[in-house]
Amino acid sequence: MKPANQKKLQKHLQAVAKILYQEAETKELESLAGIEKTIRTQTLEYITPELGVFFSKKQQELHYC
Repeated sequence: MKPANQKKLQKHLQAVAKILYQEAETKELESLAGIEKTIRTQTLEYITPELGVFFSKKQQELHYC
């Protein structure tokens, strides 16, 4: 990844992390297992579907252009 894009990605991921932290159950963040479960759950619920939609649309654009 180009360094400029890596910096952009890091900035956006930090913003996403802040939002997800604000939405997390505080009691779940008291242990490493709880943190891991929270991150996994939030990633599957909010992040992965958005990435899937993006790549699906990109793939469709490549096939129909």
